[in-house]
Amino acid sequence: MKPIRLVRSFATVGGWTLASRILGFVRDAWIAAVLGTGPAAQAFIVAFSLPNMFRRFFAEGAFNTAFVPMFAKKYEAGEGAGEFAREALSGLATVVLGLTLLAQVFMPWLVLAMASGFHGDERFDLAVIYGRIAFPYILFISLAALASGVLNATGRFAAAAAAPVLLNVIFIAALTGAMMMGDDPLMGLDPGLAITWAIPVAGMAQLALVWWAAKRAGFTLTPRWPRLSPDMKRLAIIAAPAMLAGGVVQINLLVGRQVSSYFGDAVAWLYNADRLYQLPLGVVAIAIGVVLLPDLSRRLKADDTGGARHSANRAAEFALALTLPAAVALVVSAVPLVSVLFERGRFTAADTAATALAVAVYGVGLPAFVLQKVLQPLFFAREDTRRPFYYAVVSMIVNALLAVGLAPVIGYIAAALATSAAGWAMVWQLWRGSRAMGEAVRIDDGLRRRVPRILLASALMGVVLWAVQTGLAPMLGAPGWRYVAVLLLILAGMISYFGIGGLIGAFRLADFKSALRRGG
Repeated sequence: MKPIRLVRSFATVGGWTLASRILGFVRDAWIAAVLGTGPAAQAFIVAFSLPNMFRRFFAEGAFNTAFVPMFAKKYEAGEGAGEFAREALSGLATVVLGLTLLAQVFMPWLVLAMASGFHGDERFDLAVIYGRIAFPYILFISLAALASGVLNATGRFAAAAAAPVLLNVIFIAALTGAMMMGDDPLMGLDPGLAITWAIPVAGMAQLALVWWAAKRAGFTLTPRWPRLSPDMKRLAIIAAPAMLAGGVVQINLLVGRQVSSYFGDAVAWLYNADRLYQLPLGVVAIAIGVVLLPDLSRRLKADDTGGARHSANRAAEFALALTLPAAVALVVSAVPLVSVLFERGRFTAADTAATALAVAVYGVGLPAFVLQKVLQPLFFAREDTRRPFYYAVVSMIVNALLAVGLAPVIGYIAAALATSAAGWAMVWQLWRGSRAMGEAVRIDDGLRRRVPRILLASALMGVVLWAVQTGLAPMLGAPGWRYVAVLLLILAGMISYFGIGGLIGAFRLADFKSALRRGG
């Protein structure tokens, strides 16, 4: 993939992800205003997290990590890629359907595993009801993830990247309908139930979109009776360590949620903080992860070591150029950002303060979460899923020790601190492990020259943000003007960063302009 095409692909995925995240903010801000941080909000968060946790474990994590490189190599070599995709679809559907049926039976135990602090109060019963409604989402979204892998491996990124937009559109429509019919004694629907029912409906819509796109690309993904062919055995062997690694990552999330469930409304505080830092994480990291893995797989199949090195270095450069300033902004401006996005209705100033603290702590870990998406494909493209699993185990231990050990001392924020620390521990291990891979992963002169300049531009932008934020303090405290003030704050950050970065050679503005102009 040529350099400009690679950046355009990042921009295509990132642009659709940005649209999804913006709609996600509309969704989450409205949910926070309607439900606040009380029992229904926390029950919904746990119910929604359950299928998403297993989705990352089975589909987007382990399965696609193994499937995409194998499919990309078969597609490049013309070795029956379509048949392999159909076999993989049938195997995945069988496993996930069985998991869905088991989850319906064992939902109370799953809720306790997610948030044992709910036991004995109304949050527990609500979470069990919501969880049973929401869990079938995993079936639809897992199959959608496989279809997305097919599209991404063949260089078609738009439909798969656009699919998450449907989720947020359907959420917003469900909440709108519930609020409009709220006063009707016959048609009224509880908002919590409305958005919970929207989850499986959104999964069906996402599956329909990417299935149709795959069909138009020449891959009709029809299920058949599953069989353990040689390809499926190899897929399972490669996926197993990645599945274990995915399980480790989910254990990290479980530890954080368990800790937070014992501290008042902390489940909702951390969830909303997660949503805020997921904006830059999603736009940059998902774009890189989606584009880089199939690109590296094709290059390694063709013995294009120089091309693989170039792709990995430009991905790292692109990631740092967008992530480091975002991390600085989250640390410096957490309070005004959270206030404008969430503080209304039942979401109070106290909720803003607690959420903003978590945002700042997550911000420190943001570059690590993105760099993982750059480094992991170096292993996965070589079908090496074992070492990332071992690294993930070490990160899990770091996370658990910090979250549980510090919670009695610093409370709920220990969960956020542990997440960021574990992220950096994972990056350090991935970097050390990749050094033995030779020329394909060596840092080139371009990346070595630009990283210090990106750091300097981000730091200077942070100083500008602090000064502007101080000057805008009266506006930020005024109900009608705080939106204008935050917009001015964001513009000041963007202008200062891109202006300083362009002047000192941290990046070329022309690359970003070209990517945005031709990103579709």
